[in-house]
Amino acid sequence: MRAVDIIIKKREHGELSAEEIKFFVDGFTRGDIPDYQVSAWAMAVLLNGMTPRETTDLTLAMAHSGEILDLTGVVDIAMDKHSTGGVGDKTSLVVLPVVVACGLPVGKMSGRGLGFSGGTLDKLESIPGYRVDLTTDEFKKQLKEDGIVLTGQSLDLAPADGKLYALRDVTGTVQSIPLIASSIMSKKIAAGAQAIVLDVKVGLGAFMETLDEARNLASLMVDIGRLAGREVVPLLSDMNQPLGEAVGNSLEVLEAIDTLHGHGPADFTEHCLLVSAHMLALGRRVPNLESGRRMAEAVITSGAALEKFRVLVGAQDGDVSFVDNPGKFPKAKIIEVVKADRSGYLSQVHARLIGEASVALGAGRARKGDPVDHAVGFIIHHKVGERVEKDEPLFTIHASEVGKQVEARERLREAFKWSDEPVAPLPLFYY
Repeated sequence: MRAVDIIIKKREHGELSAEEIKFFVDGFTRGDIPDYQVSAWAMAVLLNGMTPRETTDLTLAMAHSGEILDLTGVVDIAMDKHSTGGVGDKTSLVVLPVVVACGLPVGKMSGRGLGFSGGTLDKLESIPGYRVDLTTDEFKKQLKEDGIVLTGQSLDLAPADGKLYALRDVTGTVQSIPLIASSIMSKKIAAGAQAIVLDVKVGLGAFMETLDEARNLASLMVDIGRLAGREVVPLLSDMNQPLGEAVGNSLEVLEAIDTLHGHGPADFTEHCLLVSAHMLALGRRVPNLESGRRMAEAVITSGAALEKFRVLVGAQDGDVSFVDNPGKFPKAKIIEVVKADRSGYLSQVHARLIGEASVALGAGRARKGDPVDHAVGFIIHHKVGERVEKDEPLFTIHASEVGKQVEARERLREAFKWSDEPVAPLPLFYY
C-alpha cells in the first residue's frame, strides 16, 4: 500500500477502504507519511468529501492512534457534551453541576480558547489553584468518588487528530465537514464517551454560519456515532449574538455562579436547562425532556447544583471561597459603561466582532501559548429585538489598559446594528 495511491484514489472521487484509511492515519502518526502528502489528501477530502462509513473509519483510526480511556466500572454510562464553540459559551460550568446534581455523573475534558472562541479551561483558571491537568487515574478516581470532573485533555488521546488539525489550519482545509466531524468524534470516543450531546453552534460567531452547514455536520456526527456504537443527540443553537451577557473569563464564571443561584440571564439559563434535559434523557435518568427540564430547574432552586460546582472546584484544588464570595474575583483596572447613542431596536449584536474584540482586550489568545488576562471582557446588556433608549447602557468594558479600552469601544459599536421598526428576537435553538 502506498500513500500516493490513496491520495489519487480520493482525488478521483474513490471511496477509501477501512484498511487504506488506517494505513494512512497510522503512517502519518508515526511520521512515515510526510506532511505534504497528508496536505494533498486533506485537500482531496475537502473537494470530494467522504461517505459516512469512510468518515467513521477515519474517526476510529484517529481515536485509536493513542490511548483509549476505559470508564467501564467507573460509571454506568459515560456521558459527554460537546459545543462547537462560541462567544459567551460557558454552558459546561452550569450544565455539568446541574446534571450531576440530578444523579448523572459526568467527566468532561475541555479545551482552551483559540481565536475569537472562548475556552472552558481558561475560564476555570480564573479560580486560583484550579487544576486542569488531571492524570488518567485522578480523572477516574474523581469521577467515581465525586461524580464530576472538568479538566484538560492531558492524556495521549487521538494524537493523529492534533497533527492533522495543525496541517488543516495552514492548508485551507479546516472547512471540510468530514474532517471536522472526525476530529470532534475521535476525541470523544478516545475519552471513553458512550453517549454524547452535541451543541452545534450556527451563525455569525460560529464556524458553521448557515443552518444547512450545521445540519450537515450534525447529521454526519450522528451517523459516525451510530456506526461506532455510540448514542449521539445533536442540538443546533444560535451563535449570531453572544450567549448570556458576559464575555471574558472571570466575568463568565461569575455569570455561571449567578445562574446556579437562579439569577442568570434568561437566554443562558434556558439554554442550560435544555442541554441538561437532553443529557438527563440520554443518560436514562428521566423518561422525557419535560421531566428532565423540571428536574434541572429543581436542583438549581434547591442549591444542589451550586453545591456540585463547589465540589468540582474543591476536588480540583480550586479556592472554593471564590465560589462562596464571588467578590474575590479580580477586577479590571478600567470599567466603562458605554451608553446607546440613539434609540431604536437592535437588529444585530455581532458575536464574532465581540469575540474578536475580547481577544484584543486580552481575554483570549490569537496563538496557542499566549497569556490570558482573566479579568477583562465585556457585559453585553441587550439582545437582538430589544428596544433600547438613547443613553441606556449598551455594553460595559472591563479593560486593563486605556489604549485597549478605546479600541474595544470602537470595535464594539460596530457590532450593533439598529432598526426603527420592531425586530424579531433570535431563536435559541433551531429545529
